[in-house]
Amino acid sequence: MQSFVLMGLESAGKSTLFNLLTESAASDERNFRGSTVVCREGVIKDAGVSLVDTPGIRFQSDSETTALTLNTLTQHDGVILVLRATDAQQEWQTLSPLIPPQIKQLIILLTFADKIKTGLGEVTAYLGEITAVPVMATNARDADSHVRQAILPLILGAKPAPAPAPLTGLRIPIINLLAESPQHTLFEYRGWGQIAAIVCLFLLFAVPVWAAWLLSDAIQPVVDNLVIDPLKQQTAHWPAGLTALFVGNYGLFSLGLYSFIWAFPVVLLVGLSLSLTDDSGLKERITTTLDPWLRKVGLSGQDLIPVLSGFGCNVVAVFQSRSCSRCTRQACISMISFGSACSYQTGATLSLFNAAHHPWLFVPYPSLLFITGALHTRLWNRPLPADKNPRLTELTWLQWPRLRNVVWMLKNILRQFLLQAMPLFLIICLIAQGLDYTGITRWLSDTSAPLLHLLHLPAELMPGIIFSLFRKDGLMVLNQDGGSVLQSLSTPQLLLLIWLASTLMACLVTVFTIAREINWRFAALIVARQALSSLAVALMISLIFIHGA
Repeated sequence: MQSFVLMGLESAGKSTLFNLLTESAASDERNFRGSTVVCREGVIKDAGVSLVDTPGIRFQSDSETTALTLNTLTQHDGVILVLRATDAQQEWQTLSPLIPPQIKQLIILLTFADKIKTGLGEVTAYLGEITAVPVMATNARDADSHVRQAILPLILGAKPAPAPAPLTGLRIPIINLLAESPQHTLFEYRGWGQIAAIVCLFLLFAVPVWAAWLLSDAIQPVVDNLVIDPLKQQTAHWPAGLTALFVGNYGLFSLGLYSFIWAFPVVLLVGLSLSLTDDSGLKERITTTLDPWLRKVGLSGQDLIPVLSGFGCNVVAVFQSRSCSRCTRQACISMISFGSACSYQTGATLSLFNAAHHPWLFVPYPSLLFITGALHTRLWNRPLPADKNPRLTELTWLQWPRLRNVVWMLKNILRQFLLQAMPLFLIICLIAQGLDYTGITRWLSDTSAPLLHLLHLPAELMPGIIFSLFRKDGLMVLNQDGGSVLQSLSTPQLLLLIWLASTLMACLVTVFTIAREINWRFAALIVARQALSSLAVALMISLIFIHGA
């Protein structure tokens, strides 16, 4: 079977074309740079051709994704070169030297054809003349089955690639190309742009979390009356171990169902917010605007994309950090591990604040987490000079999100939550119940009492902190007995508890992922540095707000 590889700069539309040609789900189409961090392989069934989607090439960057793309090009029979029609001549000059000499076939697809007012036909004919290969222009974003059927004959009739020589001055230049320009917004104004970006970031996270809290708060009493209370009555005469398994302090229903009620709405609504932001192009504008500020803590605007993805899932965010430059990737992972509260952690935190009757604490908590995360990153990393990994100045298009993309991205998010996160949390419930039933939990609490005493916290909180190291939603085990332990805490103690559980260490799955992506030495270093930063802030909170009181 012949194999073709999609090649092009970031945001050229390769993933969109991949999904169209292979008739795949649109879940991986994103309207921001660096969205594809691994190579995806599919089959164009009615053409009998294997197709590979690669990450976008970023020049002046030594990212893992750029290296991955260049290495992949040499392993296939043909290349489908994806150029933006608005910059086709310049992109051909840039990319043609990178086409491997052993490539047997080449076709060129021009995207963003709808952004060309005049001159599209001349651009297409010009490239066809100088390359002697098939060239086709399309609007990949709105491409349908008719466009797919038009592309297939080009693939089947692809011609040998020309010698990788750039265009010369002997060619007649395109002088009548007129293209639309991306919209200018408040983000492009100095000063006001950064303020607008910060406000957008806050609203994109705070609004869905607030809506999730309202929804969960309304649902919980209904579930208590209709499910939990009747179940407790039904199991009252069962053997003690069996009763504890289902409706005990860490029971599958009493705690597991409670966790679902508080985590699922957050996962759903935060996932919806991130999906809309991705596909509209808003996330790219925010990252570009905040680039100068991020450099002061050792990151670039491009690194903000994985950090924001971490609010959905830290593991996915670590994978996406492959698009970062090698000089900033470790700093980006450090920020993800410390300051990106994943959707599971967010749901668990919200449920604990609500159980303690202090839901308003969730307003200052994310701000504290993000600010201290930036300080933590700056403490252990150097500022990024302006000449390192220079930011891309070209703007992406702002556009209305596509329903099919948003739906598919949400499906992936919810599938991961239902098939991976919830089963793991139920396992945590079983382990916690076993430890509680055998008395191990009490032993752990008694043993760790001196440590928590230094922070002016009761020893019975230790199980929640321990389980949060396995998974961040493991801290929901503290919801036992209707949150009676939480309700006994003062406001500073409650904030300190949540702080320790969420920042003392990233969850084990994230630590393992970091070790696989970088190495175990770096993973251990991340754990040690994060623990030091977390404990330092915890001591400050304890000394200022708790000890003084």
